[in-house]
Parts: sequence; structure tokens; C-alpha cells
Amino acid sequence: MKHYLFVIALSILSLNAHAALNKWVDAEGKVHYSDTPPPDVTTETVRNIAGKERAEAPAAHSPKSAAEREAEMKKSKKAQEEAAQKQAQKDAETEAKKKNCAAARESSQALEQSPRIVTYDANGNPSFMDDATRAQRLEDARKTISSSCD
Repeated sequence: MKHYLFVIALSILSLNAHAALNKWVDAEGKVHYSDTPPPDVTTETVRNIAGKERAEAPAAHSPKSAAEREAEMKKSKKAQEEAAQKQAQKDAETEAKKKNCAAARESSQALEQSPRIVTYDANGNPSFMDDATRAQRLEDARKTISSSCD
């Protein structure tokens, strides 16, 4: 019999656990917490002790569906691939610039140091480069050096 009485007493005492905890600030700026809010003050519910009657999460914070997560994953993967392609293109341009710079420096050095330069026509016949052609090629090599070499 004592056990039944004990269970009944516990169940009566547990009815208070359903109350929510409210928070409010009075006119003096003091913060108060209570299970019963005052009638003329705006309160904020801090927590529902029982865990019942909880409001649903806002739509903005709801978990995403599998299709939405997959779409986001595809979008981010596509952006990563585009960034990788841009980086590869930039690297290729940098490498081409380095090669152009080296070739222009080599050509400029050869034109400056050699008094007579031999060129070959389409048939393979050798001919000497005249001074005007040599000056023009040297100027072209210097322009390439200034634009390609940093």
C-alpha cells in the first residue's frame, strides 16, 4: 500500500514539470525568471521544461532534402572544376610566357653578338642577313622580352 501512495504522490508532484520558464526585465532593468509571467510585461519563453508543445523549427533552419544536398554538391563540384580549369589555363599561359621570354632572349643575344647571321630560304639555300633585317629582328626580340619577361 505504501508503494501505491508513493507513486500517487510522485505523479501529483510531477504536474509542475509541465510549466515553462519565462524571462522578463522590470522597469529598473533587473532580469527576472519565473514559471508565471506578470500580466503587464512582455516575456520571453526561455525553455519548456517538459519538452512538450514546442514550436516547429523555422523553414529556414529545416534540414535539406537529399535532392537539395545533391544539387548543392554538384554545384560546388562544378565550381571547383571551373576554378581548376582556370588555374590550369593560367599556368599554361605562364609557361608559354616563360618559353617566349627564353626564346626572345636567346634570339636577342644571337643577333647582338654575331656579326654575320646566316638564314636559309624554303629550298635550303643559305643567305646572309642584311643590317636592316637584323635591326628589325633585334627590335622585335626586345619587344617580346619586354612583354613576356617580368
